[in-house]
Amino acid sequence: MGKQIKFFDIYNQDKKIHLSFIKILKNHFKKSDFILGKSVSLFENNFSKFTKSKYSIGCANGTDALYLALKTLNLPKNSEVIVPAMTWISTVLSILNNNLKPVLVDVNKNDALISLKEVKKKINKNTKVILPVNLYGGIVNIQKIKKIIGKKKIFIIEDSAQAHGGKDNNANNIGKFSDLACYSFYPGKNLGCYGDGGMITTNNKKFYEKLIRLRNLGSKFKHKHEMIGVNSRLDTIQASLLNLKLKSLSKNNLKRSKIANFYKKTIKNKKIDVLQYSKHAVYHQYVILVKNRNRLIKILDKNNIQYGIHYPISINKLDCFKNIFKSKNFVNAEFIANHCLSLPIDPYLSISDQKKICYVLNSY
Repeated sequence: MGKQIKFFDIYNQDKKIHLSFIKILKNHFKKSDFILGKSVSLFENNFSKFTKSKYSIGCANGTDALYLALKTLNLPKNSEVIVPAMTWISTVLSILNNNLKPVLVDVNKNDALISLKEVKKKINKNTKVILPVNLYGGIVNIQKIKKIIGKKKIFIIEDSAQAHGGKDNNANNIGKFSDLACYSFYPGKNLGCYGDGGMITTNNKKFYEKLIRLRNLGSKFKHKHEMIGVNSRLDTIQASLLNLKLKSLSKNNLKRSKIANFYKKTIKNKKIDVLQYSKHAVYHQYVILVKNRNRLIKILDKNNIQYGIHYPISINKLDCFKNIFKSKNFVNAEFIANHCLSLPIDPYLSISDQKKICYVLNSY
């Protein structure tokens, strides 16, 4: 069977920084520096520089980032939020947990990103937010969404949990044209920590001032609680790790891009369609669409090649949402859910492993 080709090897990717991180950990233990310490502020500043955003606000996880971004807008109950039908559940949970109404639209079949044609159809007087998802590391064209919105008072929040370091086709950073952008630092992300972590970026000072209070029980200064907030803080230890890992993010994204280009050139099988990624995608996942997925999975298992499925069920088909979306169908999202398969895209995947993966796929 041979050695296993891992889907993502976080230990191998990070082993060069382990000693540095352990040294930092010892210092945190010595100083009892665990909550909103100096490393959090440093990482927020570094992440702002990296994304070219004025403000970055760390929080407990990517789900909370979305929840807090919506909460800071202070929208009337049941305001409508347009969101794609192919995404992770957190995107929709953040809407419902703010007592807002999610309005699903289909995605493009060729790239799995939100269909702007469908967005245009769904905008009405109750639409207060459009929440596009930079899925798999592909980047949505926010300028086109702004043109669709025109002079209407509609906010844009980018779910960029899978797109750290991504840029649009004109090389503009994520967040430049949206009101807020949200990130997750779940371990498997392009920039991942060793637990949970999240970030919100914005260029709006009022949103920033509100968010630093909302994430910390409504308080900027201890014992002074100015609003109803939540407990959602990025802890100091995770921030220290992320500061170390941020330095190699661009290099690792470039490696992912090279692997993606190799797949694109080398996979030649009529049973397999490759998703089209945007020009400056960061390839959090490399997704193919395949006929008879279960058969291919057996072949990958036999050849000791790990894989992922992102995601096997479209939002409208999830059990917890069935009463909300009822009999609504989203053809492209459902097709992608039934046929998608994610290939290993670890930045340190060897050339020989890449060749083996393509050989197995072409033989299928």
